[in-house]
Amino acid sequence: MSDEDVTQHAAQDVIERLSRAARVDLLVVANMVEPQSRVLDVGCGDGTLLRLLAEERGVDARGIELSQRGVNDCVAKGLSVVQGDADTDLADYPDNAFDYVILSQTLQATRQPRKVLEHMLRIGRHAIVSFPNFGHWRIRTQIAMKGRMPITENLKYYWYETPNIHFCTIRDFVTLVEVMDAKIEGGVALDRFGAPMLVNAPWWVWNLFGDQAVFRLTREAKVPMMK
Repeated sequence: MSDEDVTQHAAQDVIERLSRAARVDLLVVANMVEPQSRVLDVGCGDGTLLRLLAEERGVDARGIELSQRGVNDCVAKGLSVVQGDADTDLADYPDNAFDYVILSQTLQATRQPRKVLEHMLRIGRHAIVSFPNFGHWRIRTQIAMKGRMPITENLKYYWYETPNIHFCTIRDFVTLVEVMDAKIEGGVALDRFGAPMLVNAPWWVWNLFGDQAVFRLTREAKVPMMK
C-alpha cells in the first residue's frame, strides 16, 4: 500500500468514526475550510477535527486546548497543540496569523463569547463557529411544559454540572454577528438527526427546528475589540 493510500484510508477512518459518533458538525466544518490553508482550532478536544483537516484537507493544523488530557491526546496523535484558554490566551496571537480560526461546540462554554469571536476574526481571515441551538422547539417545550432546564443529545449535562454558561439561539448568534460588523459567508443548520436543513429557509425556521448550527464568518470591517 502506498503512502497516499495509507493517508486516504486514515482520513476515511476518521470520517467513519465521526459519523458513528454523531459529530456531523465536524464534517460540515471541514468542508468550509480551503485545502492547504493555515488553521487554528480553539478548544480542539482530543484533536479529532484537527486530524481530519490535516489528512483530508492538507492544512497546516494547530490547536489550543484547555484540558491537559485533551492536549496529551492530541500530542499522542502527532498534532501541534498547546494548552490554553480561549478567554485569555487568544489575545497573545498576532493579527492575520491564520486563514481559519475554528471554535467547535465551545462558544457557549466561554466566559466572554463576543470577545472570543472578535479575537478569532482578528487572528484569522475567516472564523468558523458551531454551537447547539437553544431555540430548538424541543428545548422550548421542555422549559414550557416541565419548567426545568432541558436535557438533549447536544446538551447532556444537568444545570448544576454543565460547562455551558452562555446558551444562545441561532437568531441570537446572527444578531451578535451584525452588532460586531462582521459578515456571514455561509451557514448550515442541522436537524436533530444531523441532516442539513434548507439553505434558503428563513431564520425562524432554522431557529425553531435547527438542533445545531455552523457558520463561517469574515470581517466586513475592522472589528473593534471590547475593553
